[in-house]
Amino acid sequence: MEKSREQIVVKTSIISILSNIVLVAFKAFVGVIANSVAIISDAVNNLSDALSSIITIIGTKLAGKAPDKKRPYGYGRIEYITALVVSAIVLYAGATTLVESIKKIINPEAADYSTFTLIVLVAGIIVKFILGTYVKNRGKKVNSDSLVASGADAFNDAILSISVLLSAIVYIIFNISLEAYVGAILAIFIIKSGYEMIKEAVDNMLGDRVESSLARDIKKEISQDENIKGVYDLVLSNYGPDKYLGSVHIEVLDTLSVAEVDKISRKITKNIMKKYGVILHTIGVYSVNTKDKKIMEIEEEIRDIVFSHVGILQMHGFYFDEEDKNISFDIIIDFKVENREELYRHIYDEVQKKYNDYKLDIALDIDVSD
Repeated sequence: MEKSREQIVVKTSIISILSNIVLVAFKAFVGVIANSVAIISDAVNNLSDALSSIITIIGTKLAGKAPDKKRPYGYGRIEYITALVVSAIVLYAGATTLVESIKKIINPEAADYSTFTLIVLVAGIIVKFILGTYVKNRGKKVNSDSLVASGADAFNDAILSISVLLSAIVYIIFNISLEAYVGAILAIFIIKSGYEMIKEAVDNMLGDRVESSLARDIKKEISQDENIKGVYDLVLSNYGPDKYLGSVHIEVLDTLSVAEVDKISRKITKNIMKKYGVILHTIGVYSVNTKDKKIMEIEEEIRDIVFSHVGILQMHGFYFDEEDKNISFDIIIDFKVENREELYRHIYDEVQKKYNDYKLDIALDIDVSD
């Protein structure tokens, strides 16, 4: 599967490179002949696309490198770096186009459009729309951010070419030169697109929140087992497209034996890997008390104290040890709460005041997944 993905990315990138090189050659020639800064800028844009595709191939090859002692989880995250580089090229292309357009606005020069010029522009638009659709769809199919970014950039180029074509038609019919102004507007659009691509690449590199639908689906799948009373603390670390490693906590009844819990955890690991391709390397276990009514009452009292405060999303992992005089549990406070530490301290003090004979251990958990 991984080899097939790499082959698709490389093949798609090669098609993109060849298409853009042909467009660069024609547009550069036509731009010089017609003395059109817009067409020349369009050619530069296509050249940046070709370079982006080359970088995508290099990134994919490096990302496909087998795990080793230094990188035990593989090199998949290199694709996010290449996506960042592609985005930077898009941003640069937009900036250079804006600069050239402003120069043309300040010092206008007459363009010389011919039938051949218009034919090349129309052909370029058609090729770019087809190429953009193809590259983006292939990128989504194999979950390649670099290909999706390249496909989006191809659409931007097609729109830019349309604006150049329209300005050429207006000039031919009305003898009014708009290409520099149109180029400036489209350059701003490209810069915005490049910025958004960079933001997405950086989010992936920093570690974005787990996709809500994936987190909910995994928790729902785990909850199918009647022995599991709660699923918490699902953490997924992304080591490249479709390469998730994670951990989770489950609540099970205290009547289960170690062998039964082991069987449940192995079943969970197998099912989640098979259905979602996610490796749950750690499954922590919380024991739900069913034997001592007093403990159940104490848990309910503490739960009332915790949820009397606004901003509490969750309380789980309750544990009561009469012998060692210890009470422990986890709480999750909404990130929207301005001072989470202060709220945590209020809860801690209230619970400790009510149960001052016990040592209190409250973990302030993080809201990492829905």
